[in-house]
Formats: sequence, structure tokens, C-alpha cells
Amino acid sequence: MAKAQKSGALLRERVEHQHARVSYVELFFDLVFVFAITQISHTLIEHFSVLGLAQAAFLLGAVWWIWIYTSWVTNWLDPERPPVRILLFVLMFLGLVMSCALPEAFGTTGLAFAGAYVTAQLVRSVFTMVSLRGASPANYRNFQRITIWLVCSGIFWIVGGLSEGPLRFGLWLIALGIEYVGPAVGFRVLRLGRSLTSDWNVEGGHFAERCALFIIIALGESVIMTGATAAKLPPTAVNLTAFLNAFLSTVAMWWIYFHIGAERASQHIAHSEDPGRIARIAYTYLHVLLVAGIILVAVGDELVIAHPTGHTDGRTAIAVLAGPAFYLLGNLLFKRITAGWYPLSHLAGLGLLAILTPAWTVLPPLGFSLAATAILVLVAAWEAISLRTKEA
Repeated sequence: MAKAQKSGALLRERVEHQHARVSYVELFFDLVFVFAITQISHTLIEHFSVLGLAQAAFLLGAVWWIWIYTSWVTNWLDPERPPVRILLFVLMFLGLVMSCALPEAFGTTGLAFAGAYVTAQLVRSVFTMVSLRGASPANYRNFQRITIWLVCSGIFWIVGGLSEGPLRFGLWLIALGIEYVGPAVGFRVLRLGRSLTSDWNVEGGHFAERCALFIIIALGESVIMTGATAAKLPPTAVNLTAFLNAFLSTVAMWWIYFHIGAERASQHIAHSEDPGRIARIAYTYLHVLLVAGIILVAVGDELVIAHPTGHTDGRTAIAVLAGPAFYLLGNLLFKRITAGWYPLSHLAGLGLLAILTPAWTVLPPLGFSLAATAILVLVAAWEAISLRTKEA
């Protein structure tokens, strides 16, 4: 096929065997989410408890869902067209409102957070539905179903924003749960049926690159947090070691995802007969585990840099262990979908983290974090060596 769509002024033109580039306006749109990730990280540090972890996980889920839905849309709509650009600018503003409201989303700014979220979801969905009418009938019906699902979840979002305390959190969990279940069941609607992944004809290379860029955003936020904290401390041997440790953990995470996995996955989805299925599982759902891991590693690094010696407290231990664990688990499942096997290095890394767990009671924060970073470095080196051996 020369083009994926023959009509529709706002749709991307797709040329066979060509990778659609990520546009500058898409990168500009992503800047809002640098701020959002930073807000989540700082909020978690200030409210690190069981409830704080649950709320941070929820907020990440909401932020990710706004971003990934927009990435699906800009895979079909052309961001170089002025109406689509204006849509992205509107979504940027609403994302900025969400990010500003995020630290007190479960307090005084709940309605602002929910209102911005619902508005962004519905505006984008309706705009896309109208744009696809006549150009892509199957996807037009898909967005009819999506809009209905978003209206249903939006009710819980707004009522939750008007509520307080545990009731708000409960209503919002229902709202976000509705949205996360939607793609898994094909947005089934009475009389409208359900969507098929074969209808979600994404351009695989572009979609993979968009998600890889979000991983870069999260890693970049980790670098910012590390640098900002380290810059306030005197350059002692202990502080420099903690700073180097944080840098190595970030490099190891980059290596584990980007050394071969990201490009291999991009090739896999680009040549798949059902790219929508891979985009739904490997990117839409599994990538949020990677981002959660990066955020927790950044939080752990900041806690260790601020207090490298003495007794390791519970919150530092959780961040130092859970961050690499989530990141390795996400990569493990991602590579299982896109490569066809579970990487032994990742399984070993998860096992070593489990063995390391009891050591938090005897090791100082820096020593405990150095051990966790060493595991990440080992996994990165193991995979690189194993891949080189296979190529040889």
C-alpha cells in the first residue's frame, strides 16, 4: 500500500517501508510530562508511606494514560497539520494544569486535577473521532466506543473530585480502572460491539520511538533529581561515591532498555501483522512498569545522596529495592512480548534483588544502594555479552 489512508485531511500519510519521524511538536508536548514526573517524584519523597506509594502509583497511572492515549492519536493524525497542533497545545495546557494540581490532588486541588484530566481525555477523543469520520470507518467506530467509555469514567473522576478523603480515592480508582480495562476488552459497547486490534493500524516504528522517548524523559528526570540534590552537598568522598552510584544506576537502566531491546522491539512491531496488539500489550500497559521503576530508583538515589551513612530506614530500602525490581520486571515482560523469550539476565537480577532484601537491616544506605546498582550493572553487562556471543 502506498498510503494507509486515502482521504482525511488531518491523517498522516504512510509510505510502505518508511518510518514516520517524531515531530518537533510531539517532543514539545512531551516537555509537560518532564514536569509531571518530577512532581510525582517529589510528592512521593514528601509522603513516603503505604498510602503515599499507592497515591503516587495512581497519579503515575493517570499521567501515563493521558500521554499514551495522545501517542496513539498522533500515530494516526498528522501533528504538522495546524488543527492537530492546536489540539496538542490544548492538551499541553491541560497537562500543565494537572501537573500543578498533582501534589495536592488528594487534597485541595482534586477537582482541578480531575477536571483537567477529563477535559483532556474527552477533547482529544472527540476531536479524533470527528477527524476519522469518512477516512477510517473502523477507527471512527473505535473512537465512538472510546468516547463512551471516557464519559463513563469521567463521571467517577468528577464526583471523586467533589468528594474528600478515602471516598475520592475510591471513586478515582474506579475511574482509572474503567479506562485501563477498556483497551483489554476492546472498548465493548452495547449495540456498537467491540474494537479489534487489527483495526488499530498503528505505524509501529513511530509508536515504539514515542514510548522510547518517554523512557528518556523519565531517565532525564532521574538525572535532574540526582544533580539537584548532589549540588547542594559538599564534595566529600562519601557524597561523591553516592553521586557516582546514582549516575551508574541511570546508565545501567538506559543500557538494559536501549542497548538492543528498544530497537529490536521497534523492528518487531513495524513488521507485525497485528501491530495494534503489540502496541496495546508491550507499550500501552507494560511501559508504565518501566517508568515506575525509574521514578523509584530516582527517589532512592535522592534519599541515599541526602543521607548516605547510618541506619537504612524502611522507605530508603523500599525505594532502593523496588525501583530496580519494577524496572527489571517491566523489561522482562516487554522483551518476552517483543523478542519471544524471558531474558535470563533479568530473571537472575530479580533473584539477586530478592537475596539482597534482608541486607537493608545491616548495611548503611549507600552500601545497600551500591549493591542494588551493582545488580543493575551486572544485568546490563550480562545481556550485552550474551547478545555479542549470539551474534558471533
